[in-house]
Amino acid sequence: MTETDPCQEEREEMVEFQVRARGVRNPRVLAAMRKIPRHLFVPKGYERAAYEDRPLPIGEGQTISQPYIVAVMTEQLELAPQDRVLEVGTGSGYQAALLAELAGTVISVERLEDLADRAQKNLARAGVTGIRVIVGDGTEGYPPEAPYDAIIVTAASPTVPEPLIDQLAEGGRLVAPIGPRDCQDLIKLVKHEGQVEKIPLGGVCFVPLIGQFGWRGEGSP
Repeated sequence: MTETDPCQEEREEMVEFQVRARGVRNPRVLAAMRKIPRHLFVPKGYERAAYEDRPLPIGEGQTISQPYIVAVMTEQLELAPQDRVLEVGTGSGYQAALLAELAGTVISVERLEDLADRAQKNLARAGVTGIRVIVGDGTEGYPPEAPYDAIIVTAASPTVPEPLIDQLAEGGRLVAPIGPRDCQDLIKLVKHEGQVEKIPLGGVCFVPLIGQFGWRGEGSP
């Protein structure tokens, strides 16, 4: 704990015991998670829980994912400093803040305008710049800035939205939770000569991705 950063010690413990101890070893990812003040991305009243090993509600039926899952997904993107990244589902803005530490260009698409506004305020409060937040249907990607070296999807879809695969650059990586509404498989796709290699990463539970190429509401996709 310091005068300028009252949660520094909690953040260090989060990285050491929830993230590094469970196998995430990319030094750039660990450094980004040590730096970004996660407590500035949760609703008022949840600040004390920001560094706990669990997801937290952020309003509109959405959540900020637990630190370990955020770390795993970020590490699997294999980001380089010059990479162009698309995030589908801005949410609180925390994941986008980490991406901005690791990549060159970050485009984040959020379906809910209120969440997008809040995320931009969170990012400004945390002093994070270089992120373009777009209000729209993230399952359609964002063609004007494509292709992307990496795409991360922060909500669950029954299948990988085809526009996202189309907008992935050669050699690009996509990480997303795919499967039914209750629980899903976290997968990684790597694009080679127009084809994608699928790599399973384990079971997860995310809120549904609503959109034309995801879930379309409470009924069937």
